[in-house]
Amino acid sequence: MAHAKTSYVCLPCRASYKQPCLGDHNRLCPRCAEPLIHAGSAFAAPRRRDTNGWRTLSVLLHAGVRFHMSCCGGSGYRPRTLSEVRERMAHARTTGDPFARALVRHELP
Repeated sequence: MAHAKTSYVCLPCRASYKQPCLGDHNRLCPRCAEPLIHAGSAFAAPRRRDTNGWRTLSVLLHAGVRFHMSCCGGSGYRPRTLSEVRERMAHARTTGDPFARALVRHELP
């Protein structure tokens, strides 16, 4: 029986690896041996040269936001630029909304 694949990310190397989801999330980067971050099955990595894309991704992953498939076939809204991240983090600070929840809001009130 084949296992579903999920993405793991190494932020320092700007690399993403699709690996079988075996319930064990303790994976190491094959390039630098640092721990990989579980990103989810609906994750699509930015290009390695896309510095702002990787910075945005770093904020999302460190806030606990992951990219899992939803019932509608995707992970839902995720900010793609640093300005979208800044807007949502400012909203979270002023309203008390948790960062992870504010970061996945498609529209801000």
